[in-house]
Amino acid sequence: MARILIIEDDASNLEIAQCLLEHSGHRVSVATDGRAGLIAARRERPDLIICDLHAPALEGFGVLEQLKLDAACGQTPIVAVMAAAVRETERGAGMAGFDGYFSMPLAPEVFVAQIETFLNKP
Repeated sequence: MARILIIEDDASNLEIAQCLLEHSGHRVSVATDGRAGLIAARRERPDLIICDLHAPALEGFGVLEQLKLDAACGQTPIVAVMAAAVRETERGAGMAGFDGYFSMPLAPEVFVAQIETFLNKP
């Protein structure tokens, strides 16, 4: 069981991801904007962060930049979520330091397995 923080402003995407992860035994916390996500990450120290690239208040790249500089959260894997898998955005997410990415809408039948690969990386 892992502690996972989801930073996502779309209520339906958030609800589906949270439900799937909790059903698989993970403990999930949520934030609906980037600033709240930073606070939650620093307070809760999750094992993995799933972050919407276009989160309000502070976009995903800003969240990533601030957390990677934080001593408590700097080693936490951060996975980017994007509305559609666009090659330039994917390349930018990887080059910016995200540990991975996936696109919405998520595929419920593979979502948890995708997330767990990030938890099991050395």
